[in-house]
Amino acid sequence: MKKLFPALFLLLANLVLVVATAAAQDKPEMADVMRSNGKIYVVVVVCLLILFGLIGYVFRIDRKLSKLEKQSKD
Repeated sequence: MKKLFPALFLLLANLVLVVATAAAQDKPEMADVMRSNGKIYVVVVVCLLILFGLIGYVFRIDRKLSKLEKQSKD
């Protein structure tokens, strides 16, 4: 229970900061410019490639670690 309270407090504080930041901005002009130029799709594709690369890396490391654990048990 002692560890749960600080985690919930930090989560709530983060949520409040995100909402306050979003409310302070009227309209993201950079996103509109990139969308009108068609460059937003390039940004999305690069972000997805990075995300899938990290997920693949984690799975590969997990497989290698599982293999090493299995070998150490034998």
